Amino acid sequence: MRNRRRRARGPPDALRDCRPAPRRSADVPDRRHARGGRGSAVHRPGMLGVGLLWNGGGSMSETLTTARRAMLHRRVRFIVGFTITYNVIEAIVAVWAGVLASSAALIGFGLDSVVEVLSAAAVTWQFTRKDPERWETVTVKAIGIAFFALAAYVSIDAVLALVGQEGPDRSPLGLGITALSLVVMPLLAWIEVRTGRELGSKSVMADAKQLILCIYLSGAVFIGLVLDSLFGWWWADSVAALVVAVLAVREGLEAWRGDVESPFEVLEDLEDEDD
Repeated sequence: MRNRRRRARGPPDALRDCRPAPRRSADVPDRRHARGGRGSAVHRPGMLGVGLLWNGGGSMSETLTTARRAMLHRRVRFIVGFTITYNVIEAIVAVWAGVLASSAALIGFGLDSVVEVLSAAAVTWQFTRKDPERWETVTVKAIGIAFFALAAYVSIDAVLALVGQEGPDRSPLGLGITALSLVVMPLLAWIEVRTGRELGSKSVMADAKQLILCIYLSGAVFIGLVLDSLFGWWWADSVAALVVAVLAVREGLEAWRGDVESPFEVLEDLEDEDD
């Protein structure tokens, strides 16, 4: 009985041998071509229903509708506009708290916000152009320079603090602003990564990495302030700042080369778990 059931699933051998080959309609593209070439769209579940992942092509995905692309462009402008506003406020509060507490770490953190504003402003400028794709290279280079400037400042500030044995003073306001950044920036970066992936935009992904670096820097300054307040470890925030500077150099090099296909692993995990 088992043999009969198995044979019943398909046509007899004679008919199978004589069966004509399936005909491919001229209107249906070959699926092999959909997989090849640079800039092709890879469909993955759980990515805003579209699941587009840019894989190194020179232009944004052409499978998006005009209305969808326009909506994503508006979202990018909103994200970077909010980022600019938040970072301006963050810079003022952090520098003020740093001056009151004589904390070089907080002052550096505030000036870091200025660098992030430059990154967000570059993307805003790009998406105010009629053809944002044409300005990808210029924008990505500008973001790469912002990374290098950030790394240079953080490194110099950390080395000077270590040489002078200067640690941050206690600053409740500084703890508050860095803790707030640890809540706001991950949310902004997550949204921007989703948008950048669907658009296939190098500059949006690079700007999202700038936000992620801000998360690391905020965490480093926050931990440094906490350790100094609890244990008197004056050097903790300077060491953490040097680690952040190394990350900034690496991400600046990737942005300069345009190699910003995927964000840090933590946001990739969030993307996979979204659906």
